[in-house]
Amino acid sequence: MSQELSERLNAETVRIRIFLGVIVVAFFFLVGVLWRQQIVRSKEHQSSESRQSVRRVRLPAVRGVIEDRYGRCLARNRPSYCVAIFVEELRQRGRLSHTIDAVEAVVERLSMALGLPPEVNRDDIARHLQARLPIPFIAWRGVDNKALARWLEGGAVEAGVDVYVEPVREYPQGALMGHILGYVGRAEPPSDGQKYHYYVPEMQGKSGVEKTFDDVLCGASGGQLLRVDASGFRHDVLAMKPPTEGHSVRLSVDVEIQRAVEESIKGERAALVILSPENGDVLAMASAPSFDPNLFCPSISHDNWNRLNTDANKPLFNRAVGGIYPPGSTFKPVVALAAITSGRAEAGQVVDCIGYYELGKMRLRCWHKSGHGPIAMRKAIEQSCNTYFCALGVLCGYDHIYHMARSIGFGERTGIELPGERSGLLPNDAWKRRVYKDRWRPGDTCNLSIGQGALSVTPLQMGMYMVALANGGTVYRPRLVLDGSRDGEVLSRLSWSPAALSVVRNGMYDVVQAPNGTGKYARVPGIEMAGKTGTAEYGSRTHRRKHTWMTVYFPFHRPRYAVALVVEDGLSGGRTCAPRIKALVSRILEIEQARREGTTFAEGRG
Repeated sequence: MSQELSERLNAETVRIRIFLGVIVVAFFFLVGVLWRQQIVRSKEHQSSESRQSVRRVRLPAVRGVIEDRYGRCLARNRPSYCVAIFVEELRQRGRLSHTIDAVEAVVERLSMALGLPPEVNRDDIARHLQARLPIPFIAWRGVDNKALARWLEGGAVEAGVDVYVEPVREYPQGALMGHILGYVGRAEPPSDGQKYHYYVPEMQGKSGVEKTFDDVLCGASGGQLLRVDASGFRHDVLAMKPPTEGHSVRLSVDVEIQRAVEESIKGERAALVILSPENGDVLAMASAPSFDPNLFCPSISHDNWNRLNTDANKPLFNRAVGGIYPPGSTFKPVVALAAITSGRAEAGQVVDCIGYYELGKMRLRCWHKSGHGPIAMRKAIEQSCNTYFCALGVLCGYDHIYHMARSIGFGERTGIELPGERSGLLPNDAWKRRVYKDRWRPGDTCNLSIGQGALSVTPLQMGMYMVALANGGTVYRPRLVLDGSRDGEVLSRLSWSPAALSVVRNGMYDVVQAPNGTGKYARVPGIEMAGKTGTAEYGSRTHRRKHTWMTVYFPFHRPRYAVALVVEDGLSGGRTCAPRIKALVSRILEIEQARREGTTFAEGRG
């Protein structure tokens, strides 16, 4: 019994020893494997890990849309698929040319794989590398579906290459409203304190509404952390903060009226504005020649940029807010209002026009060389008599004219929500003493009373002047962007006497409606208008040229539209501008009729 027990214990001992031996062997085997993996192959693992990179990418926000007053799209975004090369991941040791060679080789291989001709060259690669911006080098923009399919099939995968969706601004109305909308360009590198491996450049407004309301339209950028291996595959998105979309902006402009306005000044160097006398809303504003903002999307070519900037007609210049011109005879109603309001003259004031006004040794000629004869204020406005208004200006005195013009808004910016607005010039004694070292003289008053001399205005100022005349003396700030309120911002309410307003309005009525009014070629059957023509000379005596004007409001009794038009180097306001006003007003009436009937005109692209 004891022997049997002893043998059993010995057998158990052997099994335990064998089991312990297996455990010991397994332990040392595991130690050996770990040692091999962590010590012997550590460089190999480090190399594998180094072939995977984490990209911290800044994502651009989706820019808000711009619409007209009725919600029709003026500016929006479209996706553009781009092949992007992360050149920093392809950087070679040694000279910069080595890295350029590496990137160029990748472009050539991608070109073959995607079936796309190269759109970049060595110079483009070098400029990108020298700029040292943390943005991907875009080898192709606007990649089509065929090339995208080849990419997705995996046949075009390269290290340091990816496909990105770049939001591109699009203006579906084409060149319409180029100066109002403006254009976008690449924003400056982000300055939010965050460090990014790469960022996709955002759009930034560079002119027009795009610039003025950039903070509203741009939204807030986002970001993501991507793990990408050496073959170019995205392993996963480690973290993401989505960008937020910008707000939309609704303009006061009416697309259909805007199109009619631009058509009316096509082929000229000109500007035209239409405003609402009810609240100062900008219904249309155009400057000719203009440009297509789509040229700047996603970026403008060197050839197009040079063409726009070297064009003598200055298509990028917004004449409606930045152009300054002598107003000519369109300024005469201001003198009439000043004279009656100040009590220096009455509405029935008569002056004998003999073909010129004589002041000392100076003679200022009337356009009617033989003279109008005895002429009253209403008729003088209709016939635009220089003699009458020179005499009226001297009788009134410059101070009253100056304060009346200033109260209407001349000599200062209107405050429209557009960059580049100029104030024009409303000269006075202090200005003349500062610039010419001379005092203000009666001859200066004569020149200013007929809209000549140093006086200069913008087309928008003239439009706001018509707004005030049409509504009876309320001066508004022009409103280009709607804020949900029907009421505009009132700057002042002028206390014009009924007598003053009546004679000026009736005189302007006769300008258009009377058989011999200077603006008779603007007359449209079925609609009564009030207006004023103007012709302002400029240049040297041997090379005199003319800026031509016409301002109108209509309908006469319950005005809905106030209009100001200037055409550079025309013949006269009556011959150059009046026919254009007639065509424009006819078109607007057609638009209104179509809307009443429930139909609309074609809106062009978009």
